[in-house]
Amino acid sequence: MAKPQEFAIKESVAELVSLRKKQPNFRFEKRIIWLIELQGKKFKTRKKLCEYLSISTRTQQRWTKEYITNGIQGLLSDQPKNKKSKIITEQIHNGLSARVNSSDNGFLSYWDAQQWVCSEYKVEVKYHLLRQYLIKHFKTKLKSPRKSHYKKDDQAVNAFLKTS
Repeated sequence: MAKPQEFAIKESVAELVSLRKKQPNFRFEKRIIWLIELQGKKFKTRKKLCEYLSISTRTQQRWTKEYITNGIQGLLSDQPKNKKSKIITEQIHNGLSARVNSSDNGFLSYWDAQQWVCSEYKVEVKYHLLRQYLIKHFKTKLKSPRKSHYKKDDQAVNAFLKTS
């Protein structure tokens, strides 16, 4: 097993204790308790500290990395970790955008979109991943009305509007 990464805690114990009192929920408070206990060196091993705090060793490793890179503010922030999709490239995104916003050649379902991506780009995308992607990026809904029916005849519409 690898030796735990050593790092210096910049804040004093008094600062950490006052910061602990200001925390809105126990999740962030636990992270400050972790720093206080690390600084006090009450526990011989980090595993004992993990057992005391009821966290996993992997959680402690993530907290250590976050504290080293971003400091106390990074440790106490609740920012989402947005990662770009490795499966859906920009080319696929642009193709999906064109098809979703097309009034005459739109997708009839998420299954249809999945099969279209597989046939056009030769990329297997799981149904739920593609569904979440379409909802997040294009605000699609399963039963949303289309701007126009895909079988609508434009000449018939013009003739109807002229006679009415």
